[in-house]
Amino acid sequence: MKIRKAVITAAARGERLYPVADTIQKAMLPVIDIDGLHKPVIQAIAEEAFLSGIEEICVVCAPGDGERYINAFTSLRDNLVKSFKGVDWARQEAEKIDHLLSRVQFAEQAEPLGYGHAVYCAKAFVDNEPFLLLLGDYLYVSNLISKRCATQLIELAIEENCSVSAVNPTIEHQIGRYGTLTGKHMPNKSGVYQIEKLIEKPSLSVAELELQTPGLRVGYYLCFFGMHVLTPAVFDILEKHIAKGATNTPLTPSLQELAHTETYLALEMKGNRYDLSGRNGLLRAQMALGLAGDAHDETLTSMVEVLAEANARKAQLV
Repeated sequence: MKIRKAVITAAARGERLYPVADTIQKAMLPVIDIDGLHKPVIQAIAEEAFLSGIEEICVVCAPGDGERYINAFTSLRDNLVKSFKGVDWARQEAEKIDHLLSRVQFAEQAEPLGYGHAVYCAKAFVDNEPFLLLLGDYLYVSNLISKRCATQLIELAIEENCSVSAVNPTIEHQIGRYGTLTGKHMPNKSGVYQIEKLIEKPSLSVAELELQTPGLRVGYYLCFFGMHVLTPAVFDILEKHIAKGATNTPLTPSLQELAHTETYLALEMKGNRYDLSGRNGLLRAQMALGLAGDAHDETLTSMVEVLAEANARKAQLV
């Protein structure tokens, strides 16, 4: 199995990031990445894929957003070249934008008909190949210095020649936010499970009855990390669900069917995912990126200074 292509879903409107997402795409919000460079979120996600061996990317977006992305990145690149001539970081960033623009295409989701439908919009791009699937509002930070999260996932998919979803053991009070699964631990493979059952955002009572996974700490469940390697068989399954005419086609039921028809594994990720749409999500993601990368010392110093200032204000009020 060779995995050359990635799909990034970025069609959601970003209501929870109001008011900024009311005027710009949330995927264009700026972060300082692990390499210390300022860049839009979607560029950081794309570079996660590129640095894991991906050659081509399709961004599934809302109508008209593809042109907006291209115009925004072209403007950023031109400004870097014109305004920061001879500056190393600007040259590096301009080169990364050029690489992105040369390897990305867009597929529009005409109507917001669910995550599964958004993935299906990339069927023509995938063209019967296995592919990496990423979320446009998640940032991923690996715990391994030399191996990104996407690399961990892709390596297992190639080794086992099958679909693999990244998961994180997640405490029970948070499982209502994620697709949650259970399966059998594969012998001689640390953190790898043969998927048996998946439920989208289950209640705790349902999870306790149906999604317990032997070997996990009490009160923890395997939840989706927001990153998958999938075989093209998923599109045939999605097509059947979409044909029923539902106004919302989630991905998880199709993945459950995939688990019944072919080998489908879960990998405990050595890393963390940060949902930018969640409360303080962008702040948490930025702190994690800063601590994991070139700006570690600066980020840590800033955090200590802010905490010290907050404690000083609190002491004055006592």
